[in-house]
Amino acid sequence: MKLSLMITCLGDVLRPEAGKATVSLLRRLGHELDFPEAQTCCGQPFFNSGFADLARQQAKHTISVFAGERTVIVPSGSCAAMVKHEYPHLLADEPEWLAKAEELAARTFELSDFLVNRLGVVDVGARFEGKLTHHYACHLRGLGLTNEVEQLIRHVQGATFLPLARWDQCCGFGGSFSVRYPHISGAMVDDKVRCILATEADAVVSTDAGCLMNIGGRLHRQGRTVRVLHLAELLESR
Repeated sequence: MKLSLMITCLGDVLRPEAGKATVSLLRRLGHELDFPEAQTCCGQPFFNSGFADLARQQAKHTISVFAGERTVIVPSGSCAAMVKHEYPHLLADEPEWLAKAEELAARTFELSDFLVNRLGVVDVGARFEGKLTHHYACHLRGLGLTNEVEQLIRHVQGATFLPLARWDQCCGFGGSFSVRYPHISGAMVDDKVRCILATEADAVVSTDAGCLMNIGGRLHRQGRTVRVLHLAELLESR
């Protein structure tokens, strides 16, 4: 299948290894990927901050960059949700752009969604010796995803999956939320870290660079050795 990678801002700047692992994984599974170099932010920071006009401009740019027939893979639930749900909302009053937004939304997939629900693949030949737990990133819920990531983790050879208490509770990042409400955000990530440490897992897996940055930062500041892994990085462990 011919695919395009939407890397996302945080992925590009803070977790490029997740993008590289996504490309490597999908190529190993027999797919062809390209990377439209004109891509920029999906516009979610503008949208979440109330700057609808600026978010609309970003949406139009992204729609133009990813024009064509290729399926678009996003290693981030939040950016995938922005494209799939908010672009049509933002462009509802512009019929020509609305049609383009809905067309892009229909062929855009978060990585675990694409693997499990589009390809029907849960075992990609990954191997990891150790104990894993999973933080369910909030935007997966908005995409209607439930246990896709867990299915993929459970099929990693050598890995032991350990359920996480309050697994679907936000880690406290929430983009600008963590800047606007640092005390609330800090309390939320502290609770998330306590739940992770209680599992005694060697690594925590998630699907969004923002969650990994937030959780990983708190673990680092506490001097903990628990690794944080993007799902793509885990699935490319051999």
